[in-house]
Amino acid sequence: MKSVLCLDVGSTWTKGALIGHDGSLLGTAQHRTTPPEVMNGIAAVAEAVGGDLSGALVCSSAGGGLRLAVVGQERMVSAEAGYRVALSAGAKVVHVAAGELDGAGVRALRESSPDVVLLVGGTDGGETRVLLHNAHRIAANRLRCPVVLAGNAHAGQEALATLHSTKRTVVPTDNVLPDVGELAPGPARRAIREVFLQHVIGGKGLSRGPRFRRMVRAVTPDAVLRGVSRLAATLASGEDSSGAVLVVDVGGATSDVYSAVSTVDDDTPRRTVELPADRRTVEGDLGMRWSAPGVVVEAAAERLLAPGEEAALTSAALDRAADVGWIPEAPQDVSVDARIASLAAVVALRRHMRLVEGRMGPKGAGLLVLSGGVFRHASPSTLDTVREVLSEDSVLRPILRHARVTVDTDYVLAPAGLLSDTGHPQAADHLLRTRLISPE
Repeated sequence: MKSVLCLDVGSTWTKGALIGHDGSLLGTAQHRTTPPEVMNGIAAVAEAVGGDLSGALVCSSAGGGLRLAVVGQERMVSAEAGYRVALSAGAKVVHVAAGELDGAGVRALRESSPDVVLLVGGTDGGETRVLLHNAHRIAANRLRCPVVLAGNAHAGQEALATLHSTKRTVVPTDNVLPDVGELAPGPARRAIREVFLQHVIGGKGLSRGPRFRRMVRAVTPDAVLRGVSRLAATLASGEDSSGAVLVVDVGGATSDVYSAVSTVDDDTPRRTVELPADRRTVEGDLGMRWSAPGVVVEAAAERLLAPGEEAALTSAALDRAADVGWIPEAPQDVSVDARIASLAAVVALRRHMRLVEGRMGPKGAGLLVLSGGVFRHASPSTLDTVREVLSEDSVLRPILRHARVTVDTDYVLAPAGLLSDTGHPQAADHLLRTRLISPE
């Protein structure tokens, strides 16, 4: 491999990293994303780092990323299985419906504005009524987004014909629940990713020509999750054999949490409806600017605030939500930002651990990675405070008791995921080892 340019095109920033053949980081740059022609910002980043666009590896979350709705048969089985598939597909689950869709259910599904609907239901050879009913409902209503059909194979052809009758994009794939208690997530995950790349990214009004759509290889969270999985494998191969990794990315509007607990290929069918080894959750009410008030509300609900802290922190959060471009300069404002970031991280991590049922292996996390501008630009003393808040939290303490905490200052997780997916795992491993496991 020669040097390769890895690009992450987000809604606000386009970030680039030039990676050497051995996985060394040769340079980084960023430029504001430039809709309606994102190629302008991409070209600026490429010029800044001296990278070649012709061989660039690109991921994107511009235009809101991948919004997924899951429609299943019974919430504790089909819909839950579909939701857990989405945990590792780089998608943000915006709606989950179970049972036969009625008028109110269709309206709620439409109002969630999904990019893709994952339609599941029934084991192979089992109940077909609910799956066929929901296929008819989706076909008959004004819901034009692509559908990934991953339900009972015995009803697959009829459901496919029903959905195709309205000339919508439908991608059939293997049942996510082929038998009772057996989860086979791999085919559905791959189908969701392909639908996003082929049918969604080009429809978000990000570029006038087809070049950008052809360049994009993954939705950004999917690339990051692949990087997190590779990081867990690299960690496990070293002196620390725990292999468990947690990443919390606190942004202006949302906080994302990623975890990887093993290097096992999770596409292998299992005899229980269990969690994927690598997973991601998105908290849309936790952020540093747009969602700062939500951080205070949820921190209060979780009893994380000191006596008398809520009123002052609420006022500060409302100010930040009213001026999302504001950058703190005074020490007191920086301190408040750090406090909001710490609380957002704690709440997001707590929610993630509840959803994944605390499954981080017998040793818990071996490495916790902090990501996002608030951490990347923080002073060493501020980061020490954040680490203390996280490690002393009563809920997180058992998970983080052996964890080393680091900051992804160069945003290398997405590039590592892109490299890993394109046949350069050794370069990905070297990048992660030198930047996150044993930074200089």
